[in-house]
Amino acid sequence: MTAANTAQHRDLTGKVALVTGASRGIGKAIAAELLNRGARVAITARKPEPLADAKDELLEGAGEGAEVLTIAGNAGDAQSRRDAVTQTIEKFGSLDILINNTGINPVYGPLMDADLDGVKKIFDTNVVATLGFVQEAYHNWMGEHGGAIVNIASVAGLRSTGVIAAYGASKAALIRLTEELAWQLGPSIRINAVAPGVVKTKFAEALVAGGEDKAASVYPMKRLGNPEDVASLVGFLVSDESSWITGETIRVDGGLLATGGL
Repeated sequence: MTAANTAQHRDLTGKVALVTGASRGIGKAIAAELLNRGARVAITARKPEPLADAKDELLEGAGEGAEVLTIAGNAGDAQSRRDAVTQTIEKFGSLDILINNTGINPVYGPLMDADLDGVKKIFDTNVVATLGFVQEAYHNWMGEHGGAIVNIASVAGLRSTGVIAAYGASKAALIRLTEELAWQLGPSIRINAVAPGVVKTKFAEALVAGGEDKAASVYPMKRLGNPEDVASLVGFLVSDESSWITGETIRVDGGLLATGGL
């Protein structure tokens, strides 16, 4: 493949993306990656003020002509999901890329002591809401026109942790959901998952309470992940570079699971 063809396969010009949970961290980095590849991007999160700040930062770092739409709403609410999809299509005219990044983890520790209402909330947000977004994208655009979807999972969905067990179980369900949807939605819609290790975000602060150097010491790469490490992989998965990849869960974990531990 020539350099020109490679650039064309990376290019997302003319594509429209919706990224959930994108006011900070991994979601915002993914939005930046898609903007840099030429897509127009809608971002969602619960609070409008952080979304507005994220939009300003994204536009400041993007090229001339970049477009970002902010849509405040709770991913766990069906009407909010519907609004996010319909507003994206109304504003930009299509919905070619969906990134399900929203995730929560209010429950830590042994499952025998877990608050079941908290566990239900984890699964409702991390799994059910993801399926809800896919349904909305499918019925409003992708079912007729095709598209690419990436679900942000976790290495905790691939290996037991004991500490974030309910969260890990939800991400394991998300990985299986991704595989099932890949079979049902092909060939016009591709759907994959990404399973990060610990990435330096506010969401992961509790996991590195003992210090970043100590947390990173178990990784073969001897560092924790950055949001951009995940974002670049997502950019690949929604581009034509990965046109024959669907139903996969790809680890971006600095080699952590290769050590046999977590």
